[in-house]
Amino acid sequence: MTEKTSARIAVLADTSLQRHVLQQALTGNGYQVVLNSDPARLDEEALGACETDLWLVDLALSEDSPLVDNLLEHASAPVLFGEGHAPERHSEHYPRWERRLFGKLKKLVGDPAVAVGPSLETLLAEAQRPSRLELPRALADTPLVAGEPARQVWLLAASLGGPAAVKAFLDALPGGLPIGFIYAQHIDPSFEGALPQAVGRHSQWHVNQARHGDAVRCGEVVVVPISRELNFADDGRMQVGERPWPEPYSPSIDQAMLNLAQHFGAQCGVIAFSGMGSDGSAAAAYLRRQGGLIWTQSAESCACSSMPDSLREGGYSGFSGDPRELAAKLVEHLAAQFS
Repeated sequence: MTEKTSARIAVLADTSLQRHVLQQALTGNGYQVVLNSDPARLDEEALGACETDLWLVDLALSEDSPLVDNLLEHASAPVLFGEGHAPERHSEHYPRWERRLFGKLKKLVGDPAVAVGPSLETLLAEAQRPSRLELPRALADTPLVAGEPARQVWLLAASLGGPAAVKAFLDALPGGLPIGFIYAQHIDPSFEGALPQAVGRHSQWHVNQARHGDAVRCGEVVVVPISRELNFADDGRMQVGERPWPEPYSPSIDQAMLNLAQHFGAQCGVIAFSGMGSDGSAAAAYLRRQGGLIWTQSAESCACSSMPDSLREGGYSGFSGDPRELAAKLVEHLAAQFS
């Protein structure tokens, strides 16, 4: 399969703060920034020499810019006027601003290339079986019928670098825990079928595609559909709808968190693994108000830490660690409930 290259974005913004926030947001979501400049510092020759797939123009000052007027008249690439002053990254308004911006970018230049597919091939070829954590006595002595509907469900959320991190987490996690997972992974749809085997092949957890009308079961990881929204009926059964996830992310981790928290409340949690962007930050406050927990993969153990970073910066993360430390924390958390 030929690997895609990320769309090239040229940024024109007349304040240094706006240029900085746009640079972080674009690169954090997988786009290439080929130019980031104040239009007052550019001439027409530099403008014409720039090879880009889209011009992103975000001007705070109201005065007309002859250079921008020239760009609108002669540019061969589309020109997108931004969403106005960008909120600070940890602001509650930032996720909404980011979603609007990247929803527009997706329609104009497509999704950024996320190198998740090649990493799946590496995971499928991996032969090593890492050591597994022990099941605490408090849980081992608790009668559990494997495959019974899970009363406690956690969301595993990930983007770039996610499959390797989620696999490491599941490899470390013992079986026999009274819990089920749903797994939302930003990934090209062509790799959706390979995802369950890639992340579950060495673990004691059954990794399956979502089944409409069935429950999330103890000892199971349900892969959230990429193209269609997953919700829950009043009795906890999965509802795979006909409508797509809200733009711009597929699946939408924000929407998956909302749907999970609305049904499971305090009996749910989220672990945000390696990933781009800030998907999940908009729904984090609601999930926490419902009594759910949010944990994050530590930045130094991530291939890309933008997604867990945004949750930490918002003050939503109650614990951070590498995948094995997250698995140990979950075992400890569940054991405390039965001791």
